[in-house]
Amino acid sequence: MKGIRANGYGSVIIFLNRTQWGSDRVMGNGFLFRFLCLFGAIAACQTVAADNPVRNIVLILADDLGWADTTLYGKTSLYETPNIERLAARGMTFANAYASPICSPTRASIMTGQNPARHGMTAPAAHLANEQFEATVGERALPDQKCTNVKSATRLDPDLPMLGKVLHNAGYATAHFGKWHLGREPHSPLESGFDSDLPHWWGPGPKSSYLAPWGYTNPQFKEGQPGEHIEDRMAAEAVAWLKQRDRTKPFFLNYWQFSVHAPFGAKPELIERYRKKLGTSVDSRTKPDVREKLLASHEPLMGLPQQSPTYAAMVHSLDDAVGSLLDALDAEGIADETVIIFYSDNGGNIHCGVEETAASGEKYITPITSNRPLRGGKGGIHEGGVRVPAVVFWPGVTKPGSRNETRIQAIDLYPTVLHMLGVESPKNAVIDGVDFTEALRGAEVERSPMFTYLPSHGNTPHWLPPSMSVHVGDWKLIRTFYYGEDNAHDYRLYNLRDDIGESNNLATEHPEKVRELDSLIDTYIKEVDVVLPAVNPNFD
Repeated sequence: MKGIRANGYGSVIIFLNRTQWGSDRVMGNGFLFRFLCLFGAIAACQTVAADNPVRNIVLILADDLGWADTTLYGKTSLYETPNIERLAARGMTFANAYASPICSPTRASIMTGQNPARHGMTAPAAHLANEQFEATVGERALPDQKCTNVKSATRLDPDLPMLGKVLHNAGYATAHFGKWHLGREPHSPLESGFDSDLPHWWGPGPKSSYLAPWGYTNPQFKEGQPGEHIEDRMAAEAVAWLKQRDRTKPFFLNYWQFSVHAPFGAKPELIERYRKKLGTSVDSRTKPDVREKLLASHEPLMGLPQQSPTYAAMVHSLDDAVGSLLDALDAEGIADETVIIFYSDNGGNIHCGVEETAASGEKYITPITSNRPLRGGKGGIHEGGVRVPAVVFWPGVTKPGSRNETRIQAIDLYPTVLHMLGVESPKNAVIDGVDFTEALRGAEVERSPMFTYLPSHGNTPHWLPPSMSVHVGDWKLIRTFYYGEDNAHDYRLYNLRDDIGESNNLATEHPEKVRELDSLIDTYIKEVDVVLPAVNPNFD
């Protein structure tokens, strides 16, 4: 475990160099007020349930793993995820778990319990060199875009009570492994409450390859043999940390996988295994001319099946890492006192193509995966971009092998984790997430309105510009800013109980429901003081 870095700081962290405890527009002005908020938060971060049999938490966050990319929901016949199924057999699977459409916003929300509309990180921009702590209105847009993008924050406010800090201050040993994508030093895991951090590339995926050489070198984290898989190595380092941890303390192991983000590559023997499994059943539409279709729009390819042996092999390695962690917890005899959460940061990536070779030797190009029956994918606000796989094991509480239809969101992990561990939330902290522990006890809980915000055009096809959605019961309304007549908003209304694929826009049929849900969006925008896109004066 020689690659682990340690931060060496004590149990109290005070930052007073920037706006304290969120933006002044939310919490008010004044140094004394902000200092008292911070002091109160530190004082509050104490373990409050000494007899709680659950001591530890392992949070596994997959990258770009779609809702249909595991065997949890019966939507794949190609991918194999026995270890995720193994975790599900111990705990509870959520059929309606949600994240932001892109990675950094979800990661920031898990660490803060705040919606991206509040913390300001609305795009995957945390690898950029410039430091910007709040979202701002974009100043430019392309001539064919009706509105500007919101310019995302590239870093979180360092004074936010991030989950790592809260648990560290409550006496937990804390360690981060894998992708971060919330900023490099001085915004790395070591400055965010984690005692230890395995050195890693700061970008959105492995720098150049999953197989060594990885394209990223660090004196504290050297490659092993050529071809070593980075996910295997990260899991091995996490297991080593578990074995060498301070056993007098409870722990928080934050394992954020690089898999299955680009670049697309995998172990050759696994690719061959899934190539044989596919056989000759390759969709005839995936010929080389599909590259242009991929670049133009996802719509012509929505019906394509999962047929990338490369991606199937990547999912396999992701699942192997989950198995390594489960094995280690069992071997250490601590599985029954450890909460284990498996989640993904956004929906599956259907916008990238990969060239494959069929078992027959025929070449074809295919989207890296398929989210069907869901519409859309990563980078979009339709279900394929935001609905994700999720499993929670809470020892002694979750019924083994159970399933729950309660709608949960990544922001909910923050308050739920603290409740399960018996740690109080920081006083005066602004938390948007909802504690779903009653759902973990077996109840079907009707969640309050759930908002998703994607205020940028991004690099995905132009079929869905800056938008905000709200889920209430079976209904989902998408507001697309300024894309209606005369710069009015455009609306899409779906009943997900009847139309999980969002193929039937009911906005015209149910105008009263549109008004009802749109008023919730208006109220939310005002309450959170959301930075919104602006009308493009140069639209042509």
